[in-house]
Amino acid sequence: MMLLRIAAACAALALSLPVRAQEKGEKLAPYYPTPESVVERMLKLGGLKPGEKMYDLGSGDGRIVIMAADKFKANAVGVEFDEDLVKQSTARIRALGLEKRARIIHGDLLQQDYSDADLITIYLLPSAVEKARPLLEKQLKKGARVVAHDFGIPGWTPVKEEHIEDDGEGRAHTLYLYVR
Repeated sequence: MMLLRIAAACAALALSLPVRAQEKGEKLAPYYPTPESVVERMLKLGGLKPGEKMYDLGSGDGRIVIMAADKFKANAVGVEFDEDLVKQSTARIRALGLEKRARIIHGDLLQQDYSDADLITIYLLPSAVEKARPLLEKQLKKGARVVAHDFGIPGWTPVKEEHIEDDGEGRAHTLYLYVR
């Protein structure tokens, strides 16, 4: 019963929020910002280290990219389809003086090269995760890590799961860590 309520809530959320990314008019994910406390836990779970290359697929307002570059000193790249969100996150990166370690690619996350990634973060709808999976399987180097937020990667076995009971906004989250 609880799973049905969660699935219904996710479906309602996907229909009610603006599109974050799309392919041929199809939603890959709504823009739904990850709470800052969850962002930090995602990057810690992924073991992000200074100088590592990380990508956030569907980077929205850039908060994961910015924290990765600022707090973790990583070389962080976001991929975002929505032009307004790209402009907003790029402006924030500039204002924080993080241009040497952070950038946002305006484009389709399914058309990028992730072969140099040490860490990938994703918060996408299950259908989008399913579409991204073959690309990640083909491109990710041995030892690359992927942290998925709320929706696991079908066919992959996480090496660790982390449950966050309350993010301060009254919502629970599950993080999945995968290592290729």
